[in-house]
Amino acid sequence: MKLWDIYATMKQDVSYIERELERNIRSDHQLLTEASLHLLKAGGKRIRPVFVLLAGKFGTYDIEQLKRVAVPLELIHMASLVHDDVIDDAEMRRGQLTVKAKWDNRVAMYAGDYMYGQALMVATELRQPEIHRILSKAMVEMCIGEMEQIRDFFNTNQTIRQYLLRIRRKTALLIAISCQLGAIAAHAESKIGYALYRFGYNVGMAFQIRDDVLDLTGTEEQIGKPPGNDIRQGNLTLPVIFALQDDKLQVPLLREIDRIREQNGDTDVSAALNMIRQSNGIKRAEELANRYIEKALAELERLPNIRARRNLRDIAYFIANRNH
Repeated sequence: MKLWDIYATMKQDVSYIERELERNIRSDHQLLTEASLHLLKAGGKRIRPVFVLLAGKFGTYDIEQLKRVAVPLELIHMASLVHDDVIDDAEMRRGQLTVKAKWDNRVAMYAGDYMYGQALMVATELRQPEIHRILSKAMVEMCIGEMEQIRDFFNTNQTIRQYLLRIRRKTALLIAISCQLGAIAAHAESKIGYALYRFGYNVGMAFQIRDDVLDLTGTEEQIGKPPGNDIRQGNLTLPVIFALQDDKLQVPLLREIDRIREQNGDTDVSAALNMIRQSNGIKRAEELANRYIEKALAELERLPNIRARRNLRDIAYFIANRNH
């Protein structure tokens, strides 16, 4: 099943959130608007806003309230991508030129900052201090995760625990609070909010692991950017960490990673990709992602058996099996 098929029952509200995203990105400054709209128009899965809307189904559903959570969360996610592309010196995102490639680093950084600011502006319309507290803490954690990733570029001694903590901060936390804040905004019972948070956390962990696998196994057409981009930039993900534990591949793979580092990532990474694909690193990473999906599905059993729960289950299955 395609993701937009899952969204079909929510088409009207998802389209409304899309329009609200565009409305809140537009400003009186033409260049700032163009740069900010560039990523929005390139598309995206909109998983975070959809999780907000689905979580709202477990309480008093009000799209006008929920948009004040859904829009900020997607803007925060988009801003982080624009900043990521500057750090990674990435040329492509979602099959399009990145903001930094189309304009430059300075425009990209300020466009990202602008989206963060707009996210906070929208969120202030909510009179629930708990939402602001959770949102602010998540933004701090995301920044820490980004700094940890920079610190660990080309670090072949990093542990699986370090990797998991990093992706918790960079990815899983924002997905987790998308579920939780949707429930809070809809005044759902607290136990429902906690179960949704745990569902989102486990889905988020699986989502990032799957994303890291796709960077090594997907095609440019599938993932919207050249494969091997992570290792080219020095971001050693879970399949690479597992591959480095393979006694037969460890020495040649370490040598190849050192060569990529010495070339500042401006080099062919096909040899490293072939070694990682030959190892059991990808299989082990996929197995761990599937365990997170199983945990997420278990959390759904704590929720009322309504259509939204089935939609959440379908999205979890999509994430487990996605190829883009």
